[in-house]
Amino acid sequence: MFYQTDLKDHGLPHDPFKALVAPRPIGWISAINGKGEINLSPYSFFNAVCDTPPMVMFSSTGRKDALSFIEETKEFVCNIATYPLREQMNISSAPFPRGVNEMEKAGLKHVPSTLIKAPRLAETPAALECRWLQTISLADINGNATGNHMVVGQVVGVYIDERFIKDGLVDTAAMQPILRAGYHDYFTALEAGRFSMTRPTISD
Repeated sequence: MFYQTDLKDHGLPHDPFKALVAPRPIGWISAINGKGEINLSPYSFFNAVCDTPPMVMFSSTGRKDALSFIEETKEFVCNIATYPLREQMNISSAPFPRGVNEMEKAGLKHVPSTLIKAPRLAETPAALECRWLQTISLADINGNATGNHMVVGQVVGVYIDERFIKDGLVDTAAMQPILRAGYHDYFTALEAGRFSMTRPTISD
């Protein structure tokens, strides 16, 4: 099959786009505003964009509290969402009123970050402390505003639970990070699904 995205003529019950660009890591973003109010929100449009220096991005549909808090204080934390925390992650996605602490609603605790004021989740096995670089309000090919906003941050500090460092390497699969698929579906990273390949070299 083939369909045009502007016509949505796929003939399926749901648009398959997000099921094709998958699985996607989840950026479980914690932020704080100038009043000390905390926001925790999961974003499935999230990823690393480079490593020198390390930068990450996430995209928000609409100017939600996380985006407002980040632009106010210029910092945020990307907490790793894991299978044991899946229900709490889902609760934190609810549209609570501004000022409501999603961490408390989800039964989670926060602890201070090392380099920034925005707290990280106490329960997460890893977290990236970030300073805000820019927000890019995305326009379509006709120059029309889409209501989507991409936040880019530079990672200035990394927390890793040392239980997940084995033989000098981070055992990502052991953390059981959850990944977003399409529809209401998720994947879990498991050891059984991991394989390694060495990048080829070309000699003259």
